[in-house]
Amino acid sequence: MNGVSGRSAAFLEEMGIAPRWTLRVSAPAPAAPAPAGGESGASAPTDEQIAQMDWAGLGAAVAACTRCSACKGGRTPVHGSGARTARWLVVAGASTAADENEGVPLAGEPGKLLDNMLAAAGHARASDAYVTNLVKCRPLGASGAERAPTQDEALACRPYLERELALCGAASVLTLGQIAANGLLGKPLQEPLAGARGSVHQLAGAALVATLHPGELLRRGADKALAWADLCLAKARDAGPG
Repeated sequence: MNGVSGRSAAFLEEMGIAPRWTLRVSAPAPAAPAPAGGESGASAPTDEQIAQMDWAGLGAAVAACTRCSACKGGRTPVHGSGARTARWLVVAGASTAADENEGVPLAGEPGKLLDNMLAAAGHARASDAYVTNLVKCRPLGASGAERAPTQDEALACRPYLERELALCGAASVLTLGQIAANGLLGKPLQEPLAGARGSVHQLAGAALVATLHPGELLRRGADKALAWADLCLAKARDAGPG
């Protein structure tokens, strides 16, 4: 492919659609400050209260949240990580067991692939990207197994995401998977992602581009070319300095 930059070539190699290349490892994301805990019986904050919070207040509110059915005993909310002043806000669907174990969103192998995707687009969690989950707590069924979040859970957590966007000041939002895209675009969560891909949407003044979740890309390697096209679309609409 002619005219591919070093970062783009690295991403293409990782995605399995380019000649072999040695990837530069992006700097590890700084650990998010530990939020102040809240009483289990604390009142849930209103949307208006969340919209006025600073980073510390937001972290404390998420830690003590009781706004939805995912906020039940023993759950560990996973806070966003990355640059507090960001050009890109990257949003996945709901927290996973791996996220809980590592204390960061998009943990494990999906996180490694995401970091390579960000590097190809000229971004990194450590410098100018903030990564978070739409639903901060891991939704569990009656048996204790992971399940998809409900529409009500996504709606309950959305004000936290909107405040993260306002605080980090990102001009672009990259959603990963159908839960994040549909939850932010006001669509049914189970609507196919194809309906959101390929277009630039708007979220609170930021350009929103939807792509597949890195976990899906690890399972379906043929779809990596689709994600590359999405990243090119997002990069083309990047409002930050070059």
